[in-house]
Amino acid sequence: MGKTKLTRRQFMTTVAAGTGSVLLGNAVSAISPDSKVRVLDPFKTITLGKTGIKTTLLGMGTGYSGYNRSSNITRAGVAESLIKTAYEKGIRYFDCADSYGTHPFTTAALKGVDRENYVIGTKMWITSGGIPDSDKAYPLTTVDRFRRELNTDYIDLVQLHCMTEGDWTEKYRRHMDELEELKAKKIIRAHGVSVHSFEALEAAAASPWVDVIHVRINPFGENMDKKDPSLVVPVIEKFHKSGKGVIAMKLIGGGKLRDDSEKIDQSLKFVLGLGTVDMLIIGFEKPDHIDNYIERIRKVGLV
Repeated sequence: MGKTKLTRRQFMTTVAAGTGSVLLGNAVSAISPDSKVRVLDPFKTITLGKTGIKTTLLGMGTGYSGYNRSSNITRAGVAESLIKTAYEKGIRYFDCADSYGTHPFTTAALKGVDRENYVIGTKMWITSGGIPDSDKAYPLTTVDRFRRELNTDYIDLVQLHCMTEGDWTEKYRRHMDELEELKAKKIIRAHGVSVHSFEALEAAAASPWVDVIHVRINPFGENMDKKDPSLVVPVIEKFHKSGKGVIAMKLIGGGKLRDDSEKIDQSLKFVLGLGTVDMLIIGFEKPDHIDNYIERIRKVGLV
């Protein structure tokens, strides 16, 4: 893969589209006395918007190449051990989904750990594909199954998975209302959505129902809702300003940038520099991947 750099002008132009300046917010742990470079702590405690959910800046995604209740780590037989390793290294957010098939592995990996010491986010698939049609149900039924699979009385975050339609907030109103009911009963702490189209992204930005959003963002336009990041950045800012929790995903373009170390660093610096993203989700496949990203985040440095 080529080593095309994101120029400083490109970087600043894209950031300016949404924030006007490079900020970091609660990901900063210290400022070096010898420079203006900020030192980043991947385990810094952040809060997801106005939800009150506190967790680490760096979270683990369990669904890299996830489909039909499997993912790369379940197919490789390393899901349980890798989730346990991530926890031991300091990660406290675990991003699951029904379509990833990672609920039982997450349960096994975190067995014996105080439930208050980690955060579970999961997603329910309600459109075509994803999981068998016979397993699709409304949240009052589905979330009960999720709790059994995760062996927990409550789930921190439940999202509608992979919305693509611009009218999803109207079409899936019953799902939204039932998740709202579950939140009122404290069975879930927050609800939200992950989106895979710009129209769905804009609908999420306009909806007061959304507590937390998964957004696809990197400076190269890889595997994003728009090829031009400067169009996505202002929408992310809308989420942030309205108090929605913002979780960044696809930082390495769904794996397309995984072999380009320079672009990975540029993407981390870009996303962390927006000042409108609460946390990052990375889909690790091996223990050394976890160590690699921990060190990358610490070395990013923002001026």
